[in-house]
Amino acid sequence: MIRRPQLSVALVRLWLIACAWSVSIEASAGPDRPRQGGADKSLAPHAAWDTPLLRPVRYESALISLADATEPKRVDASATASIAVVYPDLGEPYRSVFIQIIEGIEDAAGAPVRQYAVGSNTDPSDLRAQLRRNGVKVAITLGRQGLKAMSGLDKDIAVVAGGVLSVPEAESRNLLAVSLTPDPALLFSRLKNLLPGMRRVIVIYNPQQNEWLIRLAREAARVHGLELVTYEARDLSSAARTYEAAFATIDGKRDAIWLPQDSTTVDESAVLPMILKESWNRNVPVFSSSFIHVKKGVLFALYPNNVEMGRTLANSAFGILSGDSRRRGVLPLREVNTAVNVRTASHIGLNIGYQQQRSFDYIFPEP
Repeated sequence: MIRRPQLSVALVRLWLIACAWSVSIEASAGPDRPRQGGADKSLAPHAAWDTPLLRPVRYESALISLADATEPKRVDASATASIAVVYPDLGEPYRSVFIQIIEGIEDAAGAPVRQYAVGSNTDPSDLRAQLRRNGVKVAITLGRQGLKAMSGLDKDIAVVAGGVLSVPEAESRNLLAVSLTPDPALLFSRLKNLLPGMRRVIVIYNPQQNEWLIRLAREAARVHGLELVTYEARDLSSAARTYEAAFATIDGKRDAIWLPQDSTTVDESAVLPMILKESWNRNVPVFSSSFIHVKKGVLFALYPNNVEMGRTLANSAFGILSGDSRRRGVLPLREVNTAVNVRTASHIGLNIGYQQQRSFDYIFPEP
């Protein structure tokens, strides 16, 4: 039996432990308002502003099924030595993006991995010789230039591609790629969370760029109780005309417009200004797959979390090394951060309170 003095000491110790645990949890939740990245990263079109690794899990995580979830794998040194990262030799702000992705790759690996910086004058045969000498079995390529450098290499070196918007269908049969394009399921989930009354999502796209994405979006819309209305446009003039026709009949209380990453239908200089003007005048919510659109007036966007994307690429590479060669093709990005424009939200009658703002990683206008 514990005596009373000993009991008092024990209770004090338990109280101190509880306080320490509480402080630890509060610290892991991050600051009271969402973090924003450094100014140098804001110049990169697909840069990610990394959030604290111990932040509370947001609701998007629940969308990942157990079959798709991949826990970080700690592998032996021989497996890590069989993986290499091939990335473009570019200056800032792109270099910082690649560094963050590689940080995630090495974190999942539990050790440094071989890195090969390639340029426009890189000789594929020299790269092939280096990879062979070092016993590389899987190459993680970053960016279009990194993928291009691997296109002529031996088939016995598997490729996991990241940092690209899409891959031609003929190439995608021979590799696994994680696109920079956010998963439509995550976009639609965030839309319904902000605006539960939405019933239709309208998207105008070039099928040569985004047919694969629209196939995913149709299923995602059905799951979230949304009607996906799609229009094809193969040039700027037809895209502009289609937007004009859509805005003429749109209902801002139940309809929203989705802007995919599409150089034809979301042209930055000609089409986007018209979309923003019409959406503002008609109080129509517009959401995007591109971070920079939020600063210009779009309600919200999802954008890459570079470190988490690196972990996914590494785990995919380790899966191939362990014999899982079934997954091929292009996968949408699920490792995302969220940006919101509170001025636009207020204009359309959406009040995003202080607590809800904490679920976003970047806020415009900046606090």
